[in-house]
Amino acid sequence: MAKWCFNYESGEYEYIERDGFSIDQGEYVYNWDDSEYREEEEDDEDEE
Repeated sequence: MAKWCFNYESGEYEYIERDGFSIDQGEYVYNWDDSEYREEEEDDEDEE
């Protein structure tokens, strides 16, 4: 499931999947803010 993340390349927020695929652009992006996914991973680790 894609999350609403900031794409530094386009300067806009887009739906980007965990692997870097931008739903809005229909291609992979490499310079984007993945903090939403990192926070989710940290929360999962804390629950264990």
